[in-house]
Amino acid sequence: MRTIEITTPLDRPLSQEAVSSRVARMTGRRDLRAVVVKRSIDARKDPVYRYRVDVYGPDESPEETPPPPLRDVHGAEPVIVVGAGPAGLFAAVRLLTLGLRPVVLERGKDVHARKFDMAKLSREGLVDPDSNYCFGEGGAGAFSDGKLYTRSTKRGDNMEVLRRLVEFGASADILTDAHPHIGSDKLPLVVENIRKCVTDHGGEYRFGARVVSVSKLPGGSFKVATATGEMFEARAVILATGHSARDIYEMLSESGGLLQAKGFALGVRAEHPQSLINAAQFHGKWRPGMPAAEYSFVVQSAGRGVFSFCMCPGGVLVPSSTEPETVVLNGMSNSSRSSRWANSGVIVQIDPGDIPGDSPFRLLDFQQKVERDMYRAVREVAPESNPMAAPAQRLTDFCERRLSATLPQTSYHPGAVSTRLDLILPQLVSDRLRDAFSQVRIRGYYTSEALLLGVESRTSSPIRIPRDPETLSYVSESGIFPCGEGAGYSGGIVSSAIDGMRAAEAARKLILG
Repeated sequence: MRTIEITTPLDRPLSQEAVSSRVARMTGRRDLRAVVVKRSIDARKDPVYRYRVDVYGPDESPEETPPPPLRDVHGAEPVIVVGAGPAGLFAAVRLLTLGLRPVVLERGKDVHARKFDMAKLSREGLVDPDSNYCFGEGGAGAFSDGKLYTRSTKRGDNMEVLRRLVEFGASADILTDAHPHIGSDKLPLVVENIRKCVTDHGGEYRFGARVVSVSKLPGGSFKVATATGEMFEARAVILATGHSARDIYEMLSESGGLLQAKGFALGVRAEHPQSLINAAQFHGKWRPGMPAAEYSFVVQSAGRGVFSFCMCPGGVLVPSSTEPETVVLNGMSNSSRSSRWANSGVIVQIDPGDIPGDSPFRLLDFQQKVERDMYRAVREVAPESNPMAAPAQRLTDFCERRLSATLPQTSYHPGAVSTRLDLILPQLVSDRLRDAFSQVRIRGYYTSEALLLGVESRTSSPIRIPRDPETLSYVSESGIFPCGEGAGYSGGIVSSAIDGMRAAEAARKLILG
């Protein structure tokens, strides 16, 4: 086997057949097998795709490790999985491979039904606290572009996650793209296929099953109760509740469980015309047929990191509140990334030491206060606006400390209201954002055509549910396995999925030894 590199203009991506044909011309041989290992964009000069291709001779074959086979678990011992986001879904799939029966309890609705609640949230500002952009089948990631950028293998096999996603309907491009994403228009089908796989193999799903208590029975099993009065019993419980399930933290605390304050990041959503980002990143050489350009940056301000987060090229902004009288924003893109806007979170790291006190809830309370401040600021100046309308300011006005006389158009459907966003945000955030924007070295980024909207606050959990590093059990109760973003041990779809699989393995070890 040897590796070769192939380039092609960005508006002319290569199919597998075209790659094989190019390899044959380059080597003068037609008996070789070409396997694309990675496709990335190189925009240093003329923007091109770079393909890294492993080439195998007639007597060679690539070493591929397929995901472990799924088993029929009808009648097998149950494991309760709380939450159907990436961590919970992949915990359930891994349980199938281990011969255990997943019982998935999801507080929200199925991935299609929750769309109607999200539509009400955008159009009317009506928040269903159990069905929104954060809660429901697929979790927050199902309607947030489906970025799969994690490539770290420190905690598990990310390629297993990607291969499973392809099995469930994602494009095979995610196996090779340097920055893979699925798209919010295609993720619902993938999520639905995961559910069908789990139930076909003997697993169980319950929607509208918000967990209100987890208690240990004398025999060592757990009894899990939902708000509807249903009871479930199992020897292991996997908590995969996501970064916004505040009531789960309260439930654990009220039962005497240990929680820890954890750093997170908070800031704004910055929205630019996509044409501006295309021109900057592709040096004015963008043309129709090329992908929408991305960007990322990390700068330091007053000893803290300020960085872009969840950048959505050709995307739109959406409301992510999970409770009334708060305003929270997120971004998403469909698979085509064809919107005329680009948006990204620009966020400031918040450490536990920044917020006085010793309560593990102090950063969570800080996060919630900022979200409520956003809502109140809009009510004061535009009381008749959509309850999800966001306080907004032109980037240049934010940095120059003045109210924006007008606002540019935005993709944010509930609307933007001109306010002094720089004053509504905590000073430790505003000051660092102002400094960071002056350091961004993307041509044209600092412009009055860029709009800042608040608040981007659901970047990760401000609380950690501590677990034993060896057994992965909750330190306050062996047999409960916190995992994913809600437990404070991952960030993003792939790392959450890996953590969910690890929790499933730990549950198996507890049950079967």
